Formats: sequence, C-alpha cells, structure tokens
Amino acid sequence: MQVEELLKPFPIKEFHPFPRALLGPGAHELIGPEAKKLGFRRTLVMTTGLRGSDTVHKIVESMKYHGLEVVVYDKVESNPKDYNVMDAVTLYQENKCDSFVSIGGGSSHDACKGARVSVAHDGRNVNDFEGFNKSENPKNPPHIAVSTTAGTGSETSWAYVITDTTTDPDNPHKYVAFDDASVATLAIDDPTLYYDCPLDYTAQCGFDVLAHASEPYVSRLNFQPSLGNSLQAIKLTARHLRQAVWNGQDLAGREGMMYAQYIAAQAFNSGGLGIIHSISHAVSAFYDTHHGLNNAIALPRVWAFNMPAQYERFADIAEAMGVDTHGMTKVKAAEAALAAGIRLLRDVGIPEKFTEVTQDTYSKNRLGQGPTKFYEQAKTITGDAGDVDRITNHVLGDACTPGNAKECTFDTVRPVVEHSMTGDLDDLLG
Repeated sequence: MQVEELLKPFPIKEFHPFPRALLGPGAHELIGPEAKKLGFRRTLVMTTGLRGSDTVHKIVESMKYHGLEVVVYDKVESNPKDYNVMDAVTLYQENKCDSFVSIGGGSSHDACKGARVSVAHDGRNVNDFEGFNKSENPKNPPHIAVSTTAGTGSETSWAYVITDTTTDPDNPHKYVAFDDASVATLAIDDPTLYYDCPLDYTAQCGFDVLAHASEPYVSRLNFQPSLGNSLQAIKLTARHLRQAVWNGQDLAGREGMMYAQYIAAQAFNSGGLGIIHSISHAVSAFYDTHHGLNNAIALPRVWAFNMPAQYERFADIAEAMGVDTHGMTKVKAAEAALAAGIRLLRDVGIPEKFTEVTQDTYSKNRLGQGPTKFYEQAKTITGDAGDVDRITNHVLGDACTPGNAKECTFDTVRPVVEHSMTGDLDDLLG
C-alpha cells in the first residue's frame, strides 16, 4: 500500500509487524546461542567497523566460540551507499553465507536489510527496490540486528534508507525503501553496548529518536496504535538524553534511550514520518552529514511549520517533554513544546543551523571525505539559493513527505529549508 493511498479519507490503515527482540543489559551475550537456534552456519557480519571500539571483535569471537563461521564486511559508511550494499552482497555470495548479523546503528542495519533483499533476488541492484514493498521474494536470509546506538530503531522497523550514488553520480539521491520482507529476524538492544558511542553521536542519535517519536504523533496518517508509543518515546527522550550525553557510562540514561529509540521506531513503523526526515535525507544525499544531526537541525523548523495544523498534538508533546502546561491555551502549550525542543538541542550541544556544520564540527564527520568524487568536492554546506532549491526538490520527492502534518509544496517547504540553512532558532520563539 502506497503512502498516498493511506492518506485518502477511508478507514483502513496498515499495521506493519515488528521482529522478536531481546532488550536489556547483557542481551548481546545471547547472539551466538540465538544464531545457532535460528540455523545460522556461515554468517556475514555487516558493520561500520565501530572505530575505537572492540565491540565487533568481541561479538565475532563469541559467535565463533558457538561454532559459527563468520565473514566480516566492515566498510559500511554513514548514510549507507548503494555500493556498500552491493559489495556486501558480492562477499556474501562468494563465501556462500546463509545469514546476516548487523552490528552498529541504522547505517549497518539499513545496509544489511538492503543486502538481504538483493541476495533474495539473485544479487539485483539494491536501487531496484526503492519504494513500497518492491521485493518479490519474501524469503530473505535470516538477520540478527545488534544496535550500538540509541537512534534509528532500524532493528525493529520495516524501513531501510540507502543513498543511490550510481544512477546519476552528479546528483545523489537518498531514498527510503519500505518493505515487510526486510524486517530483521531478531533485534538485540543492549544499553551496555552504547557506552562506547561518542557523546556528540549520542546527542545526534537522540534527536533522531525525537523526530521518530514526534512525526507520527502529528502525522496526517493519524494512526491511533502509534500515538501512545510516540508520547512515551518523547517522554523518555526528554528525561534521559541529557544524562546519556553528559554521563555516557550511566546505565539508567543509556537504558532509557534504548527504550525510547525502540518504541519510537515502532511508532513510525506504521504511523509515518514527515519532512524532518525528508530534509535530513536531502542534506545527507548532498553532503553525507549525519542523519541524526540533520534531524536535530530541521526539527525545530518543521515543528514551527506544522504547528498551525496540530496545535493540540503539540500541546501534548509539551507535556511529554516535562512542561507544566496548566493554565496555558493549546497554542501557548504548543509553543512551549517548541521552546523545550530548542532547549534540549542546545543542552546537548548540537549545531543550530546547517551552515554551522564544518569538517571539524563532530567526530566521525564525513563532510568532504569522499570516497566518491562528488562527496570529496562537497566540503562546505553553502546554504545559497541553489543549495536550498535542490534540497527542497529532493524533499518533495521523498517518501516521508506525504505523511507530514501540513501540506507541502515547493513554495511552503522552501522557507523551512532556507531557515534550516542560515536562520536563527530564536526567530522561531517569537
């Protein structure tokens, strides 16, 4: 079912399933036994490598201890590219693997989902499956997704996001593929694996959670089963993100964000997203900047844009974020939600506009790093008129845009993009 069909005024909504999951401290120690139970024999591990951490090594050695053969592909990039997926597919086929384990954040899980779909179709290019349920073979290889960040929730959703760098190398396109066949077989979320996540990444991933939670709550899809999870994820993020960022070894903070990201993904899994994500996808496509960072910068602008269509829902968000709305009108309470979102962004040290993001803004930054010539030349986010126009056009073609709370056209979205590039957040507060 296409998003455009879901938005038509009829009562049927589509619920998408979640995988089985193991959540909590120590859950990662069960990867080997669970893989054996699922019939894994020779497994391709897909990861970014988790530079500065021995997480992958420990998990791989544990898998070997339990009698599994392991092949490692550790070249998944942030904002995973089509060539990452296809290189992994080649390695999987050459080594006659029968299963997958992804270790990392959304990039590792998304690339793995794409690889599984490709393998199930004899190695067809992953870009062939952009869109909604484009795969034809529902029997993908089994997949255990092990999260090391509290961000995307990809381990429990039916979505995966890939950057197409080959169809038009001079105009990369980041797309969302929604496919029930891509859902992981088993999700493993262990907050002790988050301890090594850099603090700036912890903050950025946390705003991915806040975007995942807030967008389905105000979405035009208005999917009732998602609303409770949305508010609970907002509440957990407001309560635990600062703690997780500034005291990264704190189990309560890390575990709170683990649950926040998990249930936020379950909210958007059927409840939809909006143009926070669409703007993020566009900026990632052209500059390879971190998805969570992009969401954080776009979020206050999109909240302000959508507020006239959903004042009551944003008033609920304010309460979930800990604002005492007693005595406030719905409009004032909604505005308080925006102020709380901006306060959280500032408290965890995230840049406030895209033109403030440079090559040394955050760790593991890929701005201008390549490996393709296009990304080597994209060293600076210009924010000029041409930049704003191409990002706006990308937004309008994004699969998340139809679910946005407020109708989107070039003329209405362009000012939101422009303000995200160069505008002052205080302008939004009135």
